[in-house]
Amino acid sequence: MLVIIRGAGDIATGIGHRLYMSGFDVIFLEKENPSMVRRKVSFSEAVYEDEITIENLTGKLSDSKYKSLNLIKKGIVPVMIDPYGKYIEEFKPKIIVDGILAKKNIGTYKDMAEIVIGVGPGFSAGEDVHTVVETKRGHMLGRVIYKGIPEPNTGIPGNIEGFTEERVLRAKSYGNIKVLKDIGTLVEKGDIVATIGECQIETKISGVIRGMIRDKYYVYKGMKIGDVDPRGEAKYSYQISDKARSVAGGVLEAIMYNLYRKNNNEIK
Repeated sequence: MLVIIRGAGDIATGIGHRLYMSGFDVIFLEKENPSMVRRKVSFSEAVYEDEITIENLTGKLSDSKYKSLNLIKKGIVPVMIDPYGKYIEEFKPKIIVDGILAKKNIGTYKDMAEIVIGVGPGFSAGEDVHTVVETKRGHMLGRVIYKGIPEPNTGIPGNIEGFTEERVLRAKSYGNIKVLKDIGTLVEKGDIVATIGECQIETKISGVIRGMIRDKYYVYKGMKIGDVDPRGEAKYSYQISDKARSVAGGVLEAIMYNLYRKNNNEIK
């Protein structure tokens, strides 16, 4: 059973990884120049590097239906450049998951497939999509919403060991970034981890660089370009996060409900 996932960042990757391990075939649709910071756990990286392996599952760039189907037969997840979803009509999947996390619906609707699932704010279950999965950290993370909307975006990063905004690295100006300390590097508070022209990007806390945007990527002022994990465990930089796994579990539940429970009206 084929699932098309729109977006291939770290949350979408966690979703795709869980669905693949649960027996589904998965194809990711990504844009031409994705700006993910958690590159080591994002199948989006295949857009730049041709392929990437995340927790023993390989994603590889594909540019045709024929290539994608061959990759699936080999146990490889195809990543296709398709921001507008043109391949959806070509593959006619039974299930579509919007994992773009754009905080708004930018073009995914329930008439596109038998089961359409939105992830995070911007979707309304029962209206534009069939179900929605909560992405806000806290008690409701990963909850499946069968009718209504998820929590609104607060703009405040998730709390890790008491740190929220402090752990996020943001661009101070416009320009091409020069990365000085990449993913997996241990840093101390005040370390310079990147430059944008004459601007220096310093860490606000000590820890390990868990996410960092690609070197030379063009960034804008205020843009998230990386994050520091105060736990200091370098291995976490290369593993799917707890948040992604929780959201992925919600997506799997939403799929199974729509496949096997919905017609029995077991959930009102």
